[in-house]
Amino acid sequence: MGVLEDVVINAKTAAENMGKEAGRLVDISKLRFSAADVQKEISKKFETLGRMVYDSHKSGNSSGSSFDEHIEGIDVLYQKLDEINGKINALSRKSSCSNCGFKNDENATFCSRCGTKLGDQHKNAEAPSAEVPSAEDSPSDTWTVSSEDIDSI
Repeated sequence: MGVLEDVVINAKTAAENMGKEAGRLVDISKLRFSAADVQKEISKKFETLGRMVYDSHKSGNSSGSSFDEHIEGIDVLYQKLDEINGKINALSRKSSCSNCGFKNDENATFCSRCGTKLGDQHKNAEAPSAEVPSAEDSPSDTWTVSSEDIDSI
């Protein structure tokens, strides 16, 4: 009877994990729809701003204050989009490269596209020290290299 109980417990654990993963995927999908909505709103603001610039240029009038309001609105929307994309990255277990924007595995140390070192918040848990023989010493002597030494190279 013990084996049957173990099978049932393992099945329940697997079902719980699949449920959590499905919930995470649903959350990511919702955030992607929100990001698409914000992107559409940004596009509309740019279109409105472009029309205002065109009309202003045609009429010879400069209405800089209304331009500034639209530009500030676009900046706010871009901040909102960045927040949503950050949440998507966190749920997707990805981090964006600050140099090229490529989405890397959250534990990556360097960007897979451009090679830029990713921030400390994305570093792997500190790796255990590796003992490497020193070229100057006899083969029996060793010295320790830490992950911090490797990162500084």
